[in-house]
Amino acid sequence: MYFPYFIAYISIGLAVSLITFFWALKNGQFQEQQRARYIPLRGDEGVSPTRVTRAGRLEIYGLFFLAVAGLSASGAVLVCALYFR
Repeated sequence: MYFPYFIAYISIGLAVSLITFFWALKNGQFQEQQRARYIPLRGDEGVSPTRVTRAGRLEIYGLFFLAVAGLSASGAVLVCALYFR
């Protein structure tokens, strides 16, 4: 009874996850794994704070929108599953 909603919800989430993973793989996000293990050990005493650019601000707004859309979709699936049973 609830399965079509949850299967659709899981399928969409899996598709978005796979698209994001292959995008990151194509853009080289997983290269230099040996260097990545030493990043937390590096001191940041001399680093000045960076200024937020317009692109950075748009990225923050976009991530916020995606989080709200994901939570809304989760709520919609639950409401539909409970309402149409």
